[in-house]
Amino acid sequence: MQHTEPFPDEVLPSKPGQRLQRGVARMLNGLGHAALAEFVPTGGLRVDVISISPKGEIWVVECKSCRADFVGDRKWQGYLAFCDRFFWAVDADFPEELLPEGSGLIRADSWGAELVRMAPESRLAGARRSRLLRDIARVSAGRLLALTDPMGVSDAAF
Repeated sequence: MQHTEPFPDEVLPSKPGQRLQRGVARMLNGLGHAALAEFVPTGGLRVDVISISPKGEIWVVECKSCRADFVGDRKWQGYLAFCDRFFWAVDADFPEELLPEGSGLIRADSWGAELVRMAPESRLAGARRSRLLRDIARVSAGRLLALTDPMGVSDAAF
């Protein structure tokens, strides 16, 4: 996935996971999703990317930059209760055989991503979906407002 851009990687997020998040968000946007990085669905959990599809499905994408990052993650199964589809996003060098079966797979880099394997669907209950959609909307609106009026938004907004 080599892409050319008008500015170098040095001015973009520098951590490997952030670079994967960026590529994943670009891909999701291209699919018509509304993607949000670093979302907290409940206390003690923070997903790398959550998105809402054009059909209203909620997808969670967990970005793993290396073997150690994956092996050290003990919380990912908790994310399953907060999405209709769960995906791993990894770079081209990640050992794919480490990833659990029954989840989606996205190959990503700083500039984009490709959907390699669709995740199976596990529909959320209506009440949880409604709460998640409200929370995603509130966090997104708070972050957008913070860009235009940093002093006008409390930390509780996102």
